[in-house]
Amino acid sequence: MPKMKSHTGTGKRVRVTGKGKIMKQQAGLRHNLEKKPSTRTRRLTGLVEAAKSDVKRLKKLLGR
Repeated sequence: MPKMKSHTGTGKRVRVTGKGKIMKQQAGLRHNLEKKPSTRTRRLTGLVEAAKSDVKRLKKLLGR
């Protein structure tokens, strides 16, 4: 049986913490930033924990 390959695209988009949580960048910070309020763009910076419904799928893609 061949080895399981981790999804390289997912590996670039998410990060696993030491405790196993999956952290990701929030959406909505790529374009049309002039019309968005500064408060909103500041709130969208940084990493957030992935939604519970996505964790199982993301872990499978990462080969964990």
